[in-house]
Amino acid sequence: MDFLILPERTSGNRTYGLTSVIDFGTPIGELKHILDDYGYLIDIAKIGIGSAYVTPNLRKKIELYKEYQIKPYCGGTLFEKCFYQNKVPEYLRHLRELGIEWIEISNGTLDIPLQDRLQMISEIKRDFHVIAEVGSKDSDKDMDICDWKEEINILLLAGCDYVITEGRDSGTSGIYEKSGSIKSSLIQELIKDIDSKKIIFEAPTCKHQMYFIREVGPNVNLGNVKLQDVLVLETQRRGLRSETFYVEEDECKSL
Repeated sequence: MDFLILPERTSGNRTYGLTSVIDFGTPIGELKHILDDYGYLIDIAKIGIGSAYVTPNLRKKIELYKEYQIKPYCGGTLFEKCFYQNKVPEYLRHLRELGIEWIEISNGTLDIPLQDRLQMISEIKRDFHVIAEVGSKDSDKDMDICDWKEEINILLLAGCDYVITEGRDSGTSGIYEKSGSIKSSLIQELIKDIDSKKIIFEAPTCKHQMYFIREVGPNVNLGNVKLQDVLVLETQRRGLRSETFYVEEDECKSL
């Protein structure tokens, strides 16, 4: 169907308006069926937490994502585990062997100093596309808004393609309160002073996704999207759900 006036969406090899899914062990056969129908709606696939280390048929899964022009990468927890055990060179070598071109540099579990992360980014950005993450998985840790903004800007200036705002797959830390409510004052300050095309907001639930669509626009970058939710998310982006029904066509042009 193509007769309605709907918000314009980026398409093809998108640089913003991204849908980044999280894969917590979807079997290859099931994944193939999902991508056959909905692969065109997905831009990035995170093989969640450290699951890539124990995923069977990992190479086949990576090749399958790439077959649908989806960029696969491993969750930041795996990077942090390698950093903790001084195994980062081995990790990078293994990523190259697997044909993974994107890497997440995070400090959600380990308190890795910013300078150490910047040094890492400087060393690997020629070989990988870098996605950095800001924020802690510990819901009791709270960063000042000015610290969020400063760290995101520093990481982008260091050469990161995108910066993820931590939210976990539960939506209970980082940019969210323990209750799951969104720290709206933080988000408003971030999008006021930073190019939102360079931020991937972790938004694991429909409620979170609808907030960002209304606040930023249909072409907001969203992460930690469940594979089974990608069609519903696209429906929300296009103003075809009650909560986003009145999203105007020109909102997407403000990004």
